[in-house]
Amino acid sequence: MAKERITYVCNSCGYDSPKWIGRCPSCGEWNTFVEQKLGKKTASSQLPSFNAQHSSPLVLSKIETGEDPRINLHDNELNRVLGGGLVPGSLTLLGGEPGIGKSTLILQTVLRLKDMKVLYVSGEESARQLKMRADRLTSDLVPPEGGVGVQVVCEVMIERVFEHIKVVEPDLIVIDSIQTMATEDVESSPGSISQIRECAALLLKFAKESGTPVIIIGHINKEGSIAGPKILEHMVDTVLQFEGDQHYMYRIVRAIKNRFGSTAELGIYEMRQNGLREVTNPSELLLSDIKNSEELSGVAIASAIEGVRPLLIETQALVSTAAYGTPQRSATGFDLRRLNMLLAVLEKRVGFKLGQKDVYLNIAGGIRVTDPAIDLSVIAAVLSSNVDTGIDRDVCMAGEVGLSGEIRPVSRIMQRIAEAEKLGFSKILIPSANLSTLEHTHFKIEVKGVRRVEEALRELFG
Repeated sequence: MAKERITYVCNSCGYDSPKWIGRCPSCGEWNTFVEQKLGKKTASSQLPSFNAQHSSPLVLSKIETGEDPRINLHDNELNRVLGGGLVPGSLTLLGGEPGIGKSTLILQTVLRLKDMKVLYVSGEESARQLKMRADRLTSDLVPPEGGVGVQVVCEVMIERVFEHIKVVEPDLIVIDSIQTMATEDVESSPGSISQIRECAALLLKFAKESGTPVIIIGHINKEGSIAGPKILEHMVDTVLQFEGDQHYMYRIVRAIKNRFGSTAELGIYEMRQNGLREVTNPSELLLSDIKNSEELSGVAIASAIEGVRPLLIETQALVSTAAYGTPQRSATGFDLRRLNMLLAVLEKRVGFKLGQKDVYLNIAGGIRVTDPAIDLSVIAAVLSSNVDTGIDRDVCMAGEVGLSGEIRPVSRIMQRIAEAEKLGFSKILIPSANLSTLEHTHFKIEVKGVRRVEEALRELFG
């Protein structure tokens, strides 16, 4: 009887070694090697070809190009993140926290595709559970005649999945999830590195040869990244991250990788009892009727850009005396290191002593903002809480703060001003360098340019 072959595979990048080593020579991570048993053959070599034509070398200048046809998913937010729709023959990976709504998003999307035949492969839920979930998506999300082209199969062996594909001949395939899939030719449990890598290779080969798009739902680990080998993200065409705090109603879809569009886009949804609803104007929801509420200290409104859409976001700060000697710094929805940098600018350039005070920062709505133009509102909210003086609710701001205390120009200032004017704000603070682009433009909202942090604070607090 032949001796069983064992190899050690890096859990981060997929590098394999005949023996266990502490540090991966490929990605540099420590203690990421796990033991895997190898079969006599690999699963990717056993998949029959779905296209009889064999590829041959082509001269680059003679290759014909054209716009890729897109599949309309009847979901404006998801279409925007994908770059205009789903590309035929593409492999898309959707990851997110457990219970965040990944399966709900995909199921309600495929139920809208009345003119497409969809095969939904479930390895986690039974057909009865999927039917109960579909019934919860009421008529405002699912047309009564919708869903007739959706066929459900509960299977975890990838070979039998391809047998169903040959019979059904679907236009779209959904795998829920890749961590539950396994192949008979790999001697390891489902969810292991070898199983995920082989099953993803089979699905990739099928998608490229047949031209059928495949959507894969994936789990994430405790660090927040896609579970499994890093090579899984390299193999697929698009990686979508579905994120949001379960204690809030908002969910965000971000494109981490997209071969067919921009990675700067994001889609915003509102979680309801009957499914996920598209948020067409997120600024109104994120502000939470702040203009009608009582004027409190530590609150400032920022005009930010996420992807191509402007957002008016409420920035909340709380500054208090350190109770235990060591000052605490905490940020939700904002980079903590950048908060520390802005606090250092306030202390060094403006003269506010915050070294012995606790500072807590929160971006309202449970979303995470990376736009540097929110710096000015962060500083304004911190100082408002420090001096316990409220900021006028009709004022918003946009500006990046430099290390010397200057207000640096930001991009797409016209969109930021137009969004603030549409929502009824009477004044907006912007960097003075951006005023030159507004010479021939007239807004009803008052536009005030500021050069330094001190000048902005005088405008806000007098």
